[in-house]
Amino acid sequence: MRFITIIILFLSCYFTLSLNASEVRLKDLVEFDGVRGNDLVGYGLVVGLNGTGDGLRNAPFTEEMMSNILERLGVNVTGEQFRPKNVAAVLVTATLPPFSRAGSKIDITVSAIGDAKSLLGGTLIMTPLNAADGDIYAVAQGSVIAGGISAEGDAARVVHGVPTSGIVPSGGRIEREVDFSFQDLTSIRLALRSPDFSTASKIEAVINQLVGGRVALMLDAGTVEIDLEAGDFKSPAHLLSRIENLTVEPEQKAQVVVDQRSGTIVMGRDVRISRVAVAQGNLTLTIEEAPLVVQPSPFSEGTTVVVPRTRATVAEDQGRGLAELPDSTSLSDVIAGLNALGISPIDMIDILKSIKAAGALHAEFIVQ
Repeated sequence: MRFITIIILFLSCYFTLSLNASEVRLKDLVEFDGVRGNDLVGYGLVVGLNGTGDGLRNAPFTEEMMSNILERLGVNVTGEQFRPKNVAAVLVTATLPPFSRAGSKIDITVSAIGDAKSLLGGTLIMTPLNAADGDIYAVAQGSVIAGGISAEGDAARVVHGVPTSGIVPSGGRIEREVDFSFQDLTSIRLALRSPDFSTASKIEAVINQLVGGRVALMLDAGTVEIDLEAGDFKSPAHLLSRIENLTVEPEQKAQVVVDQRSGTIVMGRDVRISRVAVAQGNLTLTIEEAPLVVQPSPFSEGTTVVVPRTRATVAEDQGRGLAELPDSTSLSDVIAGLNALGISPIDMIDILKSIKAAGALHAEFIVQ
């Protein structure tokens, strides 16, 4: 009896996991209003390169910026001409995370904008980072980790990866916070990453069920609004901590996505095909050049002539004739029907296009 009880519990857990396998957490489906990052950008210099920096004749802005930095450090270079090869001008980019505070560190990305060959081994000099409003929110500095290598000789050059771009881990320090008070919000909007009316309705229902009242309202296919004044919440942060791990099963449009370059085909689970018959065959065209050399008779005054000869043949692969694809009620039926043709993924893309043109493929067809 105890053994039977263990089996029943095991089967219950199995079916529970199977039913919840397609459910997704709310935090993975939506973006919370106000919880967002901000892009930062700056212009700086990378020094300490091993002769792989900008050619200052082709990048005069590098020399000008180097002169300005030296002037601020008390070095007078007015009227002097210097041609260092270990300096490169770069654009510095970063993202200011939401709720970041002054003193926190962020990762930095640097990219050469001149004719530098590599940023490997360089050091980014103190660079202010500005947001879209023009204010400085962070300052970046540190050793650059380049993502590639470059080797050059007298007659050849080998480049692996992208040595003109790199990162500075924790190289940016936040100096200014974004003026945003999350605590003072009276309502929060949840923006669905993939707008869908059915999914938005499920999110509304699961939030209201948790709270025990009607505080969530679906505004459209991509927005669910939560009225913070309608419920007894300590703060917006406490509410989000309760609802962000709620799970719902999102609804998706039936789509077929194909990549012609790699032959990749991705189908959604709701793809359906009406009953249709398909025949597919290949034509192989072979062209062979066999020129004939004609020489004159001995002791004659003629010249040797090359007579062109071309042999062209066309061979048709009869394939498997007509293959019937029945009415499909599931994704496995669609796959089984297409596999019955016994063709490669590249040819299957063309067949799917033809089925869509015939009106038998009931899904959005996306070609990349």
